[in-house]
This record gives sequence, C-alpha cells and structure tokens, in this order.
Amino acid sequence: MILVNHNSIKMEEKDNILVKDIQIDDKRTIRIKLIFFENGCFIMVSENSNRIGSITISSSISNKVTSAIVIPSKFDSIFINSIAQRISLMLNGICLVSLHTKTQLDAKGMKTIMGEILGMISTQAENDTKR
Repeated sequence: MILVNHNSIKMEEKDNILVKDIQIDDKRTIRIKLIFFENGCFIMVSENSNRIGSITISSSISNKVTSAIVIPSKFDSIFINSIAQRISLMLNGICLVSLHTKTQLDAKGMKTIMGEILGMISTQAENDTKR
C-alpha cells in the first residue's frame, strides 16, 4: 500500500481512496473520504468523527439520473441529493453519499464541501489519466 500526500490529500493508490479534512468554522472539522470504483464512487462526509450518517444513492446512465434515499437526513437532504446526482452525472455511474453532521450546515459550509469534493474528483481524474 502506497501513501502519497498531495496538498493535504492522502491517497492510497491501491484502493483509490482520497481523504481530506477541512475546517468550515472555528469548531467544525469536516472529513471527506472518497472511495473510487470502476463504475462510481462512495463519498463519506462526517463532522469531527469518522461516522456513517444519512445515505443517498444516485445512478446515472446516458445523462438520466435516478436517486433514492437510503437513510433520511435530519438537516441536509437536498444537499446530499445534489452531491449524489452531480457526481453520478460526472462519472456516468453510481454515487453513494453519506453525510453525518451534528447540526445543519449553512450555505457557505455546503459550498465549501461541494467545492472540495469536486476538487478531489478532479484529482482522481488526473491520476487516472496518468496511469
């Protein structure tokens, strides 16, 4: 197993896993973990811990997206759904998203998390083209 550190992103090349911790305010640290597969990815977003939370799955085939809520969210169901749908369209595959937060995210926090996820997807795409 090879660990590579690129701008605070840890990547296990063997398993196609990216992990990043981001600070969205003074008290909240969000861990984003992406696990890539040949036909999609699993995105885990958790606050101050490494937990599974609410879960949404989206599948995209030929620019048509189908989504299902597996475990409903207390706070941010539209946000989780939009992440799953957007990433499944980008990958043209399956995207499973888990979100665990202690309190509701504000718009700035959601925008930051979405931006980091998109950046991590781009990092993976760059690494895939190098192989």
